[in-house]
Amino acid sequence: MNLLRKKSVQMLLNEAGQKGVSLKKDLGAFDLTMLGIGAIIGTGIFVLTGVAAAEHAGPALVLSFILSGLACVFAALCYAEFASTVPVSGSAYTYSYAAFGELIAWILGWDLILEYGVAASAVAVGWSGYFQGLLAGFGIELPKALTNAYNPEKGTIIDLPAICITLFMAFLLSLGVKKSARFNAIMVVIKVAVVLLFLAVGIWYVKPENWSPFMPFGFSGVATGAATVFFAYIGFDAVSTAAEEVRNPQRNMPIGIIASLFICTLLYIAVSLVLTGIVPYEQLNVKNPVAFALSYINQDWAAGFISLGAIAGITTVLLVMLYGQTRLFYAVSRDGLLPKVFSKVSPTRQVPYVNTWLTGVIVACFAGMIPLNKLAELTNIGTLFAFITVSIGVLILRKTQPNLKRAFRVPMVPVIPLLAVAFCGYLIFQLPAITWIGFVSWSLIGLVIYFTYGRKHSTLNDVKDITVEKAG
Repeated sequence: MNLLRKKSVQMLLNEAGQKGVSLKKDLGAFDLTMLGIGAIIGTGIFVLTGVAAAEHAGPALVLSFILSGLACVFAALCYAEFASTVPVSGSAYTYSYAAFGELIAWILGWDLILEYGVAASAVAVGWSGYFQGLLAGFGIELPKALTNAYNPEKGTIIDLPAICITLFMAFLLSLGVKKSARFNAIMVVIKVAVVLLFLAVGIWYVKPENWSPFMPFGFSGVATGAATVFFAYIGFDAVSTAAEEVRNPQRNMPIGIIASLFICTLLYIAVSLVLTGIVPYEQLNVKNPVAFALSYINQDWAAGFISLGAIAGITTVLLVMLYGQTRLFYAVSRDGLLPKVFSKVSPTRQVPYVNTWLTGVIVACFAGMIPLNKLAELTNIGTLFAFITVSIGVLILRKTQPNLKRAFRVPMVPVIPLLAVAFCGYLIFQLPAITWIGFVSWSLIGLVIYFTYGRKHSTLNDVKDITVEKAG
């Protein structure tokens, strides 16, 4: 058996249209852009900016965001080409099936499962913290045992708010993609309005002397800061998982991916400049840097709105992460590499309903019972690995299938895909050794699952009348 056997683009498109396993095409360019902003604007602005400025980049945090943004822009163009050419669920996993073959696709899909699962769990825990803070403002406190993951020393047993919000998001996703997209759009409007409020209030209190020294930790600090805040950008990857549920994906997918990334990059740059201009960077090592900055300039009335925006922002990130996770499970299961229960579609709502609830329960258990602060960095390495793979995949398909119909084409090939590989490769080597150990360990577990289950149940084993491309 050839471990690098590929699926042709036509075969992937045929599978997406199979009766009984197809998803409803309900999303347009606006929905996709809102989905991307929903996933990207969240913990990046409301949490990571302070720590990255205080510990790594100082006022040069703006350069960290630009560096990460460039890496994502180059990768996003590559994603846009694939998404318009192969509008099928599964994102980088599906693209790899066409470019590299089954084994590489499985490894990438398995790593993306970790990325989405850990990200969703970590975001749910972050939501819980903000929500408990909001309740405390009204004089309401939950029993300590129900406020955090199991920790006998602190007297905590389970993080009940994290479990509840995760299950509610799973319920919302089970109602159908259009209802989920509407809820997401409302939350996005709220959080973008709050970010603009911060900029409108804070810009009058900026002191240019707070930007000096501009690069207190040197360029290495800027690079480390870029690797840290990269977590803020991973959301556009989730947009590509929606490809199979998009009307006119050849047009709308590139618009959704590129527009959401462009808008969010501008907001990140503006916020980092104003934030470090208001508060000396040394004082920004706090969990709520944006609200803290407004309190620092005695604008507590606006700080309350920031907390509300943070909750709305983190809610949409959790929704999109869970959405991406369910669509990834759906795509891998449809290929036979995971049990078929993950690709069973509701005949009325046309969503993978069993998969949605299984994912919600699993993520809820992780979020509620296991401290995930150390695992969060695994999200970054999995995403960077996916970006590198997709960028190389564009070059491979341009070489092996030059006549393939591409509604969107990456400009300046091979320069832009190689720049994506270079930028993402640079950032991936800025991550600590423990992250690499976790990533390799997870990948090895994935290989065991593939050789004991996936290889035997792959739908390619039954292919007779369709020619399957083979490597070499």
